[in-house]
Amino acid sequence: MENLDVQQSETRQERRQQKLKNDKEKVKGEKRSGKKKKKLRVKLIPIWLRIIIVFVLIVLFFFIGTMIGYGVIGEGEAFDVFKPSTWTHITDIIDKGTPSEAE
Repeated sequence: MENLDVQQSETRQERRQQKLKNDKEKVKGEKRSGKKKKKLRVKLIPIWLRIIIVFVLIVLFFFIGTMIGYGVIGEGEAFDVFKPSTWTHITDIIDKGTPSEAE
């Protein structure tokens, strides 16, 4: 039994040494050829689709932000932000000032 353990450990050591030797030979072969293996990166989403997705997200978050700003912070109805009369009122305030200042 003891002899079997010694024999197994010797074979393990031999395998480790052989593996190290093989690894060293691979590295030497790569140095000689001067070529390094490049890792290929597979792009799942093409760049043009990424640009479109970012643009759509910007527009979406703009509308969500205006709804939150007008509905929650401004204490108005959230969907009133899409009415043209709301925007004309906003531009009038910006151009002419607040109603109390205009009087």
